[in-house]
Amino acid sequence: MADLREIVLDTETTGLDYRQGDRIIEIGCIELINKIKTDNFFHTYINPQRRVNNAAFNVHGISNEFLKDKPLFSDVAKDFAAFIKDSTLVIHNAKFDIGFINHEFSLVGMPKISISGVVDTLLIARKKYPGASANLDALCKKFNISLDKRDKHGALIDSELLAMVYVELVSGTQAKFNFQNQNVSRKNRQNLNFPNRSFISSETEKAAHQELIKNIKTPLWGRY
Repeated sequence: MADLREIVLDTETTGLDYRQGDRIIEIGCIELINKIKTDNFFHTYINPQRRVNNAAFNVHGISNEFLKDKPLFSDVAKDFAAFIKDSTLVIHNAKFDIGFINHEFSLVGMPKISISGVVDTLLIARKKYPGASANLDALCKKFNISLDKRDKHGALIDSELLAMVYVELVSGTQAKFNFQNQNVSRKNRQNLNFPNRSFISSETEKAAHQELIKNIKTPLWGRY
Protein backbone atom coordinates (compact mmCIF):
# COMPACT_ATOMS: atom_id res chain seq x y z
CA MET A 1 0.00 0.00 0.00
CA ALA A 2 1.39 3.40 -1.02
CA ASP A 3 2.25 5.87 1.72
CA LEU A 4 -0.06 8.86 2.16
CA ARG A 5 1.95 12.08 1.84
CA GLU A 6 0.34 15.26 3.13
CA ILE A 7 1.83 18.74 3.37
CA VAL A 8 0.71 20.99 6.21
CA LEU A 9 1.14 24.54 4.93
CA ASP A 10 0.94 28.08 6.23
CA THR A 11 1.87 31.52 4.91
CA GLU A 12 2.45 34.99 6.28
CA THR A 13 1.66 38.02 4.15
CA THR A 14 2.02 41.80 3.92
CA GLY A 15 -1.73 42.20 4.45
CA LEU A 16 -5.08 40.53 4.01
CA ASP A 17 -5.89 40.96 0.31
CA TYR A 18 -3.72 39.96 -2.65
CA ARG A 19 -6.22 41.75 -4.91
CA GLN A 20 -5.06 44.97 -3.28
CA GLY A 21 -1.42 44.17 -3.97
CA ASP A 22 -0.54 42.24 -0.80
CA ARG A 23 2.10 39.55 -1.17
CA ILE A 24 3.45 36.46 0.60
CA ILE A 25 6.46 37.04 2.85
CA GLU A 26 6.87 33.59 4.43
CA ILE A 27 5.98 30.00 3.53
CA GLY A 28 6.24 27.06 5.92
CA CYS A 29 5.48 23.43 5.07
CA ILE A 30 5.63 20.28 7.18
CA GLU A 31 5.58 16.80 5.63
CA LEU A 32 3.36 14.06 7.05
CA ILE A 33 3.64 10.44 5.93
CA ASN A 34 0.62 8.40 7.02
CA LYS A 35 -0.21 11.16 9.53
CA ILE A 36 3.30 10.98 11.04
CA LYS A 37 5.58 14.03 10.91
CA THR A 38 8.90 13.45 9.13
CA ASP A 39 12.08 15.52 9.19
CA ASN A 40 11.30 16.85 5.71
CA PHE A 41 10.07 20.44 5.52
CA PHE A 42 10.14 23.55 3.33
CA HIS A 43 10.61 27.04 4.73
CA THR A 44 11.49 30.39 3.22
CA TYR A 45 11.09 34.10 3.75
CA ILE A 46 10.30 36.19 0.68
CA ASN A 47 10.98 39.78 -0.31
CA PRO A 48 7.50 41.00 -1.31
CA GLN A 49 8.77 44.13 -3.08
CA ARG A 50 6.28 46.18 -1.12
CA ARG A 51 5.87 47.26 2.49
CA VAL A 52 4.33 45.14 5.24
CA ASN A 53 1.34 46.96 6.69
CA ASN A 54 1.27 47.70 10.40
CA ALA A 55 -1.65 45.41 11.22
CA ALA A 56 0.10 42.43 9.61
CA PHE A 57 3.40 43.29 11.33
CA ASN A 58 1.64 43.25 14.70
CA VAL A 59 0.53 39.68 14.00
CA HIS A 60 3.75 38.11 12.70
CA GLY A 61 6.47 40.60 13.61
CA ILE A 62 8.26 40.28 10.26
CA SER A 63 9.68 43.69 9.37
CA ASN A 64 10.41 45.37 6.06
CA GLU A 65 14.07 45.65 7.08
CA PHE A 66 14.29 41.90 7.73
CA LEU A 67 12.84 41.08 4.29
CA LYS A 68 15.11 43.38 2.26
CA ASP A 69 17.74 40.72 1.46
CA LYS A 70 15.37 37.75 1.15
CA PRO A 71 14.72 35.98 -2.19
CA LEU A 72 11.84 36.92 -4.46
CA PHE A 73 8.98 34.49 -4.94
CA SER A 74 10.26 33.85 -8.46
CA ASP A 75 13.53 32.60 -6.93
CA VAL A 76 11.82 29.96 -4.76
CA ALA A 77 8.70 29.13 -6.80
CA LYS A 78 10.06 26.00 -8.50
CA ASP A 79 11.45 24.53 -5.29
CA PHE A 80 8.19 25.25 -3.50
CA ALA A 81 6.10 23.69 -6.28
CA ALA A 82 8.38 20.62 -6.34
CA PHE A 83 8.00 20.15 -2.58
CA ILE A 84 4.19 20.19 -2.57
CA LYS A 85 3.72 18.41 -5.91
CA ASP A 86 1.20 15.54 -6.01
CA SER A 87 0.55 15.76 -2.25
CA THR A 88 -2.59 16.66 -0.35
CA LEU A 89 -2.30 20.11 1.21
CA VAL A 90 -3.58 20.66 4.75
CA ILE A 91 -4.31 24.33 5.49
CA HIS A 92 -6.24 26.26 8.13
CA ASN A 93 -8.59 28.63 6.29
CA ALA A 94 -7.40 27.34 2.93
CA LYS A 95 -9.19 29.95 0.85
CA PHE A 96 -6.88 32.66 2.22
CA ASP A 97 -3.57 30.86 1.66
CA ILE A 98 -4.48 29.30 -1.68
CA GLY A 99 -5.64 32.69 -2.95
CA PHE A 100 -2.25 34.21 -2.15
CA ILE A 101 -0.26 31.22 -3.44
CA ASN A 102 -2.14 31.12 -6.74
CA HIS A 103 -1.68 34.87 -7.14
CA GLU A 104 2.06 34.44 -6.67
CA PHE A 105 2.17 31.53 -9.12
CA SER A 106 0.24 33.57 -11.69
CA LEU A 107 2.79 36.40 -11.43
CA VAL A 108 5.61 34.04 -12.42
CA GLY A 109 3.63 32.15 -15.07
CA MET A 110 3.25 28.88 -13.15
CA PRO A 111 0.15 26.65 -12.83
CA LYS A 112 -2.28 27.38 -10.02
CA ILE A 113 -3.31 24.94 -7.28
CA SER A 114 -6.86 23.58 -7.23
CA ILE A 115 -8.48 24.21 -3.87
CA SER A 116 -10.79 21.23 -4.42
CA GLY A 117 -8.10 18.81 -3.26
CA VAL A 118 -7.07 20.83 -0.20
CA VAL A 119 -7.99 19.73 3.34
CA ASP A 120 -9.24 22.78 5.24
CA THR A 121 -8.86 22.19 8.98
CA LEU A 122 -10.98 25.24 9.74
CA LEU A 123 -13.97 23.63 8.05
CA ILE A 124 -13.29 20.31 9.80
CA ALA A 125 -13.13 22.01 13.20
CA ARG A 126 -16.32 24.00 12.62
CA LYS A 127 -18.17 20.86 11.58
CA LYS A 128 -16.81 18.78 14.46
CA TYR A 129 -17.26 21.46 17.13
CA PRO A 130 -20.13 23.70 16.00
CA GLY A 131 -20.34 27.00 17.85
CA ALA A 132 -16.87 26.70 19.38
CA SER A 133 -13.92 28.91 18.47
CA ALA A 134 -12.02 27.28 15.61
CA ASN A 135 -8.91 29.43 15.26
CA LEU A 136 -5.52 27.74 15.61
CA ASP A 137 -4.84 29.02 19.13
CA ALA A 138 -8.22 27.79 20.40
CA LEU A 139 -7.72 24.36 18.86
CA CYS A 140 -4.23 24.06 20.34
CA LYS A 141 -5.68 24.80 23.78
CA LYS A 142 -8.49 22.32 23.21
CA PHE A 143 -6.01 19.55 22.42
CA ASN A 144 -3.46 20.58 25.07
CA ILE A 145 -0.86 21.49 22.44
CA SER A 146 1.70 23.87 23.93
CA LEU A 147 2.00 27.38 22.48
CA ASP A 148 5.13 28.15 24.51
CA LYS A 149 7.43 28.14 21.47
CA ARG A 150 5.38 30.74 19.66
CA ASP A 151 5.56 34.44 20.55
CA LYS A 152 4.23 35.76 17.23
CA HIS A 153 2.59 33.99 14.32
CA GLY A 154 5.04 32.44 11.87
CA ALA A 155 4.47 30.16 8.88
CA LEU A 156 6.75 27.34 10.00
CA ILE A 157 5.82 27.27 13.68
CA ASP A 158 2.12 27.56 12.80
CA SER A 159 2.50 24.65 10.37
CA GLU A 160 4.05 22.61 13.18
CA LEU A 161 1.12 23.44 15.46
CA LEU A 162 -1.44 22.85 12.73
CA ALA A 163 0.05 19.45 11.95
CA MET A 164 -0.59 18.36 15.54
CA VAL A 165 -4.09 19.87 15.51
CA TYR A 166 -4.88 18.13 12.22
CA VAL A 167 -3.84 14.74 13.56
CA GLU A 168 -6.07 15.28 16.60
CA LEU A 169 -9.00 16.37 14.45
CA VAL A 170 -8.93 13.35 12.18
CA SER A 171 -7.20 10.60 14.15
CA GLY A 172 -7.30 11.23 17.88
CA THR A 173 -4.93 10.55 20.76
CA GLN A 174 -3.11 7.47 19.46
CA ALA A 175 -2.11 9.25 16.26
CA LYS A 176 -0.94 12.23 18.30
CA PHE A 177 1.30 9.92 20.33
CA ASN A 178 2.86 8.57 17.14
CA PHE A 179 3.23 12.08 15.72
CA GLN A 180 5.21 13.26 18.73
CA ASN A 181 7.58 10.29 18.72
CA GLN A 182 10.40 12.08 16.93
CA ASN A 183 13.00 9.35 17.55
CA VAL A 184 11.34 6.76 15.36
CA SER A 185 12.97 5.95 12.04
CA ARG A 186 11.02 6.49 8.84
CA LYS A 187 10.71 2.72 8.34
CA ASN A 188 9.32 2.29 11.85
CA ARG A 189 7.01 5.29 11.39
CA GLN A 190 5.34 3.41 8.58
CA ASN A 191 4.95 0.37 10.82
CA LEU A 192 3.16 2.47 13.44
CA ASN A 193 0.30 3.12 11.02
CA PHE A 194 -1.82 0.09 10.35
CA PRO A 195 -3.86 0.57 7.16
CA ASN A 196 -7.20 -1.17 6.78
CA ARG A 197 -6.72 -4.37 4.83
CA SER A 198 -9.06 -7.04 3.57
CA PHE A 199 -8.17 -10.73 3.28
CA ILE A 200 -10.09 -12.86 0.79
CA SER A 201 -10.00 -16.63 1.38
CA SER A 202 -9.39 -18.90 -1.60
CA GLU A 203 -11.76 -21.80 -2.37
CA THR A 204 -9.09 -24.23 -1.14
CA GLU A 205 -8.83 -22.36 2.17
CA LYS A 206 -12.61 -22.32 2.56
CA ALA A 207 -12.80 -26.08 1.96
CA ALA A 208 -10.02 -26.74 4.46
CA HIS A 209 -11.86 -24.59 7.02
CA GLN A 210 -15.08 -26.54 6.57
CA GLU A 211 -13.20 -29.83 6.92
CA LEU A 212 -11.62 -28.60 10.15
CA ILE A 213 -15.02 -27.66 11.57
CA LYS A 214 -16.39 -31.14 10.84
CA ASN A 215 -13.68 -32.71 13.00
CA ILE A 216 -14.39 -30.52 16.06
CA LYS A 217 -16.51 -32.39 18.59
CA THR A 218 -19.14 -30.46 20.60
CA PRO A 219 -18.10 -27.00 19.34
CA LEU A 220 -18.99 -24.02 21.51
CA TRP A 221 -21.06 -22.39 18.78
CA GLY A 222 -23.28 -25.49 18.69
CA ARG A 223 -24.58 -24.72 22.17
CA TYR A 224 -26.44 -21.55 21.13
